[in-house]
Amino acid sequence: MHPCTHGKAKGLVVRALVRAVTSCAVVDAVKHEAWAMTKLAPEGLFEVFIPRRAEVFSYQLRVKTTGGELRQFHDPYSFLPTLGAQDLYLFNEGNEHRIYEKLGAHPRAVAGVPGVAFAVWAPNATQVSLGCNHNHWDGRYHPMRSLGASGVWELFVPGLGVGELYKFFIRDRQGHVHTKTDPYGTYFEPPPNNAAIVFDPRKYQWQDAAWLKRRQAMAHLPDRPMSIYEVHLGSWRRKLEDANRPLSYRELAPQLADYVLEMGFTHIEVMPLAEHPFEGSWGYQVTGFFAPTHRFGTPDDFAWFVDHLHQRGLGVILDWVPAHFPRDSFALAQFDGTHLYEHADPRKGAQLDWGTLIFNYGRNEVRCFLQANALAWIERYHLDGLRVDAVASMLYLDYSRKEGEWIPNRHGGRENLEAIAFLRQTNDLVHHYYPGVVMIAEESTSFPGVSRPTAGGGLGFDYKWNMGWMHDTLRYFAKEPIYRKWHQDDLTFGMLYQYAENFLTVFSHDEVVHGKASLLYKMGAWHIPGKTANLRALYAHMWAWPGKKLLFMGSEFAQTHEWKYNTSLDWHLCQYPDHEGVRLLVRDLNRLYTGEPVLSANDFNPQSFRWISCEDAGANLIAYLRTDAAEQVLFAVVGHFAAAVRRDYRVGVPQAGAWEEVINTNSRFYGGSGLGNDGVRHSEPIPAHGHQHSLKLTLPPLTTTIFRWRAV
Repeated sequence: MHPCTHGKAKGLVVRALVRAVTSCAVVDAVKHEAWAMTKLAPEGLFEVFIPRRAEVFSYQLRVKTTGGELRQFHDPYSFLPTLGAQDLYLFNEGNEHRIYEKLGAHPRAVAGVPGVAFAVWAPNATQVSLGCNHNHWDGRYHPMRSLGASGVWELFVPGLGVGELYKFFIRDRQGHVHTKTDPYGTYFEPPPNNAAIVFDPRKYQWQDAAWLKRRQAMAHLPDRPMSIYEVHLGSWRRKLEDANRPLSYRELAPQLADYVLEMGFTHIEVMPLAEHPFEGSWGYQVTGFFAPTHRFGTPDDFAWFVDHLHQRGLGVILDWVPAHFPRDSFALAQFDGTHLYEHADPRKGAQLDWGTLIFNYGRNEVRCFLQANALAWIERYHLDGLRVDAVASMLYLDYSRKEGEWIPNRHGGRENLEAIAFLRQTNDLVHHYYPGVVMIAEESTSFPGVSRPTAGGGLGFDYKWNMGWMHDTLRYFAKEPIYRKWHQDDLTFGMLYQYAENFLTVFSHDEVVHGKASLLYKMGAWHIPGKTANLRALYAHMWAWPGKKLLFMGSEFAQTHEWKYNTSLDWHLCQYPDHEGVRLLVRDLNRLYTGEPVLSANDFNPQSFRWISCEDAGANLIAYLRTDAAEQVLFAVVGHFAAAVRRDYRVGVPQAGAWEEVINTNSRFYGGSGLGNDGVRHSEPIPAHGHQHSLKLTLPPLTTTIFRWRAV
């Protein structure tokens, strides 16, 4: 409805396109006066001129369907836009941090009328229409309104609600129509249709207030116990008897909580759950950035999953993928017929390794989209942290590129300045809005200050994966013991940079796929008992070494096969002592780590670590101390990675007294031979390794032993 002059008469003209009707009339919603409309086209285009009415009024349409039914409803075009000028200004400026509450599809009531408000950013489109079940996917019936220079198109459709399937039909400047899913969609149907589904994630009733209060209270304590169990929900455990289907969010939560608590982990980290069409991408090629995948249930089911784990005392971290997105034609790629979310130049916009596209971090609206996405996951689903995937690929313009395949920054350098600014701002926003939520970088280079505050020039992450330690240590343990003496530096080099970052020590899913073998089969031995002995020694060294911990599922019980995303872990292996022994060791290491602040709340303090011996390469041995500042709590860690027994080996210690053997990875309980130090060794006043006291130890082969000092 809009003012119009018809000949000499002034009034209002109303047009409507309605399908499968024989007649249509305009009805004044207040005065109930009606005007019959003239049918102009067989597709259902009607028009009427209302004389002597100067101002637009609230109206409805009354139609008679081809089946003879009389219906009266609100016209979508009788409502004003649901987005204000301030919303659009901040979005175009890149500072509307909750744009996810404005763009997308949102059930709401406008002027007391329930419906769904749709909005999408497509600045280079000449027309955008809504296609949905309601209009039989005919884009002619719900063209959206352009909100000017903002590039946003908007429409409120009364009568629609939760459960409606929809897409956007976007006509570009060449006249081509692109069928696209909603970038801000909160729920999606399965492939191949991939339509968004109207959903309201605000309706879930949370029960985790106590957890959130504790989390916020810990915001000032980044050096706190954190042992993370990394999980792929689709393959942790499956219903083999039910066509090998994955468990749902609600089936997974209690089982996973029971197991993770029994194992002593403090958090789980879930591989990406944002909607993705191809299961073989493991969730890393995202098409629905704001939607938990449909594979395990609804968004409310995912909220219940997180809520349940919180009530059981477990934190939930999610893998987040802002580095790239796939080229699927129904999603973000060339969204409005132009390179909207990605760079047009493939030297900046193409991710060569993965065949995907790189976000244009310099565009305000794209940056706003991604930052709002991070905040939305935390706000809507109460997540305790985001692990940011592939940060190294974001930081460098020449990442995995040859000369001539990349464009230097404005200073002539290789750093991606826009991506760096984006990461800093995102981390600051998360910490500002959600104190206690952690941001973790998967970053494999020596880029400085990844886990240092942005105020001091850092990127602002809380933690960084320690990829260097992981590669060096696995390289050492992959060798047969006879060759290890020439590679002692693989065990010691990491301490040179250990305190440059807040490190998280990891053995993730990346180490057990693509022909790399499982962690067990990486070990340098020819038979399973030797491999499990190596793995037990490695795990005890990992848990004693400074840094928070992360272990990928299945590795805790020494899975033999590489991980497969479409089948369950080999849980049957736990019936065998070799595998169950590794699992029991990981459980006990977690309990020792979380129960001893010297090990779990002292990871970033350089004074907490001191070498006892790092030079005895011939014995394949390292020994070090973990201690508090006052040296009232002392742990001596002795890693003996040779294949032979060493008896009467002397290790210097700083205090006289009893040194209790709290972990011996060769214990029969863990599947070893039982050879050790009888539970305790008393120091002798014999100097060794620069100390006035020492322990005379029996060192079993391929064993890490942890001793705790007790004054006598």
